[in-house]
Amino acid sequence: MATHPYIPNSVPAVRAAMLREVGAASTEDFFADIPAALRMQAPLNLPAPHLSEARLKRHVDGLLRKNQHCGAHLSFLGGGCYQHHVPAVCDEINGRSEFATAYAGEPYDDHGRFQALFEYCSMMGALLEMDVVNVPVYDGLQAAATAVRMASRHTGRRRVVVAGNINPDKLSMMRNYGRADLDFDIAPFDPATGLLDKTGLAALLGQDTAALYLDVPSFLGTIDDGAALAAAAHAAGALFVVGVDPLSLGVLATPASYGADIVCGDIQPLGMHMNYGGGQGGFIASHDDPAIVMQYPSRLFGIVPTSVPGEYGFGDVAYSRTSFDKRENGNEFVGTAAALWGITAGVFLALMGPQGMGELATGIAQRTAYAKQRMARIPGLRITHGGSCHFREFVVNFDGAGLPVAAINAALLKQGMFGGHDLSADFPVLGQSALYAFSEVHTQEDIDLLCATLEKAIQQ
Repeated sequence: MATHPYIPNSVPAVRAAMLREVGAASTEDFFADIPAALRMQAPLNLPAPHLSEARLKRHVDGLLRKNQHCGAHLSFLGGGCYQHHVPAVCDEINGRSEFATAYAGEPYDDHGRFQALFEYCSMMGALLEMDVVNVPVYDGLQAAATAVRMASRHTGRRRVVVAGNINPDKLSMMRNYGRADLDFDIAPFDPATGLLDKTGLAALLGQDTAALYLDVPSFLGTIDDGAALAAAAHAAGALFVVGVDPLSLGVLATPASYGADIVCGDIQPLGMHMNYGGGQGGFIASHDDPAIVMQYPSRLFGIVPTSVPGEYGFGDVAYSRTSFDKRENGNEFVGTAAALWGITAGVFLALMGPQGMGELATGIAQRTAYAKQRMARIPGLRITHGGSCHFREFVVNFDGAGLPVAAINAALLKQGMFGGHDLSADFPVLGQSALYAFSEVHTQEDIDLLCATLEKAIQQ
């Protein structure tokens, strides 16, 4: 290894001293437990280094210029990460040094962060009509995977029934996260309606079922009958776990109101920009049932009075249940928290208030309805689940146009638009279909322009 000016342990004498200190003959000793078949046997094929900051900056700028982003393109792409307006105050607050630099540990007094996260949890609890909300985990996919594991620990059962109209990435995360102690059954959905097949579901629910997992709205944008599904889950002695888009609660009933035991989701729509792999944060919520609360692996913040009258403190609740305290004996290992995004979401919720959330969700529902009506008039297109209710997203089928989704999206991109999320590989039963998403940033003119561009693409 060559000596590097910014890496002290690349100096041979320093490396030798460090190895002597830990009793290792070489750095190879640190990897002895990894089977040889899993270890790389040749050096990485890395490009030549950039030897100055100016050259490195030029190189990175060149890479960034290749990106085509939603600031320059009109986007109708959703499927788990969405373009929404981010109020300037959200960026102003989350950019403050006391928040941007606050990580997971407490080597310093950090009561401001604790209070900010407590306020976020309180507002999320009010939105969800739940008593307990965690400090955000990495993203909504992890939150869903953790929620079904919580249900398994609570019930002592290992089988989870998952609605088939789920985000495939979320299902993959669940399977990966629960591969050691969970079994998964996929409840079929009706391709004609996008809704869960209740007959098929009934055949899967049994006395070994830990949880029924459902997204409302579903990945396909449809809205299932949550009350009936909650009753079915509870009749089998299982918990009803619901993934929810928090923005949708401005117009839809809360999962708690129709029987959900655990609610989870992603807070990205609450004041976070889309970016390349970030901007996600997962929430988990429940009623104040101690048996369920003790299954949370992530941090919970509470408020308590101090010895000074009128002053309060903020900090961890039931810390002893976490892996921070119990280490390998904890419910699950918990790592990086999305605390900064929780603070950002708290700012967003405080800014919007109940009336603002209602107005925002109503506007999204109206745009979704208009887009469905407008796109249904395009020859060669079909709104796959046109008879179902939708929020923000719906499936558009292109079989009648005789074109694959990839060709349609390529034609749209040439006109400065990102088309819908291609479903043809993950949901072949839906044919050549794409998932189109609409939000408050889209105007009627934007939707009309999309439809006109689609018509031209099909005619060509």
